[in-house]
Amino acid sequence: MQEGSRPDLLGVEVVRARRGSGVISAADTSLTLRAAAADDDVARRLADLSRGRPVEMAVRITGDRELRELNARFLDQDHPTDVLSFFDGEGNPMHLGDLALSWPAIQRQARQFGHSPQAEAALLLVHGLLHLVGFDHARPEDEVEMTRATLRCLRSLGISLAGGRL
Repeated sequence: MQEGSRPDLLGVEVVRARRGSGVISAADTSLTLRAAAADDDVARRLADLSRGRPVEMAVRITGDRELRELNARFLDQDHPTDVLSFFDGEGNPMHLGDLALSWPAIQRQARQFGHSPQAEAALLLVHGLLHLVGFDHARPEDEVEMTRATLRCLRSLGISLAGGRL
């Protein structure tokens, strides 16, 4: 944990619509997100958004079908994806937003890149959280900044990805 960080700003609720062997645990999900929230840049952005107050977020671990439905409904893209972030900028000020992850996509991508499903899940959790606190990758310079933040957060957890993943 980095000096000056405020991991107590983030609470995590995990909903597992997807059950089965290998699914990332609620404890690991929470640990990953709270560690990422402790990164100095992420913590600063989170504190700005929350005005220094604790906020909650929800994570739903589900399947390709639900991610496809969410992608179509909210982004008008009719295909499954691995992770979606939903920022709650207008609703409850104590709720940062929601993440939805596809466990089958995590397993496929972990096999494709040659690292564990847990490492792939951590990557997608961090990626989703970074979107919720204002990171983006639409422009090349933003993508570089988001990739650096992602790798910093994963290193703080002792997670390294297979070459070529990022």
